[in-house]
Amino acid sequence: MRVVVVAVAIAAALAVVLFLAASYTEDQSEAAEPKEVAPPPPPDIVMPTKSSRPGCEEDDLCYIPPALDVRAGDTVTWVNQDAAFHSVTSGFYGEPDELFDSGYMDPGQSFSYLFEYPGTFEYYCTLHPWMEGTILVLER
Repeated sequence: MRVVVVAVAIAAALAVVLFLAASYTEDQSEAAEPKEVAPPPPPDIVMPTKSSRPGCEEDDLCYIPPALDVRAGDTVTWVNQDAAFHSVTSGFYGEPDELFDSGYMDPGQSFSYLFEYPGTFEYYCTLHPWMEGTILVLER
């Protein structure tokens, strides 16, 4: 009886090992095939290096470009290329209008917003009051 139980346990363990080996082989063959991944689109607006320091506003280089014209239905993407945290917050410093807010963006992080309607949209960085930009949304 004991021999039968041990034989059944060994057979069950062997079946599990064979199943896992087959699954691992299938996963590896799928992973071996290269998959083309499209690169992310380039950002529309960049927060450049050192924009966290006062002075970038003197040359209007806190957000590059500082003003952008798009069409209704377009999505705008900002990327933080600085070493400091930033945000993209609609409205004016101390007077957010709550249309969009990226929250704090780590270096390298991006934020996108879909502008559905025409109008002029001001935005700023909640951490650096000298950083301001404008999006002009035109009719489609």
